[in-house]
Amino acid sequence: MRLLHTSDWHLGRSFHREDLLAAQEAYVDHLVDVVRAESVEAVLISGDLFDRALPPVTAVSLAGEALRRIADTGARVIAISGNHDSPRRLGFAAELIAASGVHLRTDITTIARPVVLDDEHGSIAVYALPYLEPDLVASALDVTERGHTAVLTAAMEHVRADLAARPRTRSVVLAHAFVSGAECSDSERDITVGGVASVPVTTFAGVDYAALGHLHGRQTLGDGLRYSGSPLAYSFSEVGQSKGGWLVELDARGLHSVSAVDAPVPRAIARLRGRLDDLLTSREYTSYEGHWLHVTLTDPTRPVEPMERLRARFPHTLVLGFEPDGVVTDDASSYAERIFGRSDLDVATDFVTHVRQRPASEAERALLDEAFAAARAAEVAV
Repeated sequence: MRLLHTSDWHLGRSFHREDLLAAQEAYVDHLVDVVRAESVEAVLISGDLFDRALPPVTAVSLAGEALRRIADTGARVIAISGNHDSPRRLGFAAELIAASGVHLRTDITTIARPVVLDDEHGSIAVYALPYLEPDLVASALDVTERGHTAVLTAAMEHVRADLAARPRTRSVVLAHAFVSGAECSDSERDITVGGVASVPVTTFAGVDYAALGHLHGRQTLGDGLRYSGSPLAYSFSEVGQSKGGWLVELDARGLHSVSAVDAPVPRAIARLRGRLDDLLTSREYTSYEGHWLHVTLTDPTRPVEPMERLRARFPHTLVLGFEPDGVVTDDASSYAERIFGRSDLDVATDFVTHVRQRPASEAERALLDEAFAAARAAEVAV
């Protein structure tokens, strides 16, 4: 049996204000093509179908279209809610929808009630563990210890107990969690509880394959323990990552093979660093002219209109930073200590010097002074 492991679609998300709806539509087209071409019998979505609890209408429409098109191929869908999803909204009418072969698991009461798939070798029990917020589910799982490890360990005990009553049954678990040893990126929402976000690899012992979600980089923690990652890049920290999912094949004995399935790239992303004139003139950067870019300028003095000039060559520059060569900052004292006893005008002009690496002119000081006077007058008038 072939399963397609995906996660973290984040429908409705943008990339530094760039609309990704068309790219997400292209991913759905790709996904349906893979399901047909590879004779996939079930698509796994390990959480974060949406980017937020109240997704935009366009995202909801795309999700509905994606699930319908996958179901039309004859494949089943098994999806769990992630930490970005609203369990109640994603799980609306789940029992009715399951009749179509789309299984939306968002409720803790279903963790030991698997979706059972059958092939020529027998049964495969697919256990779908939605994102378990420790403080909300601890009592239901009879857990007194606070944290992700405690609740996921308890959930997996329920899974293993049910599996023990199903002799000669292969097993798959979907979970949305941060597993120790995995690499994170900037685009994932922090799930730390009590100072700890991760759970040990051993939490998922005893199953043939654990289809993990939450982290956006596709990665392997063990043959049967993998993150599919997000289908698109959602931060510049994901430069160099291959996006897509895993094609998982189970045979009579359990896990047979896992192979990567790459998703289409709507526009490559990159980080560039250097002086503005070099970036604008060097042939070294020609291949980046169509990329989404995060640019860090190292000029000793902040250039005039840097974003406008960069976009003349690199029209898809999205983020601009400044780290002047040779500048050493003194962070020994706190901000409060550095500004104590100083006037608003002095603080503001120091900021100008820090950002631009040259002092404000007399005209600029006069303009700032006038602005502060106007602000104080307005405050008194309120």
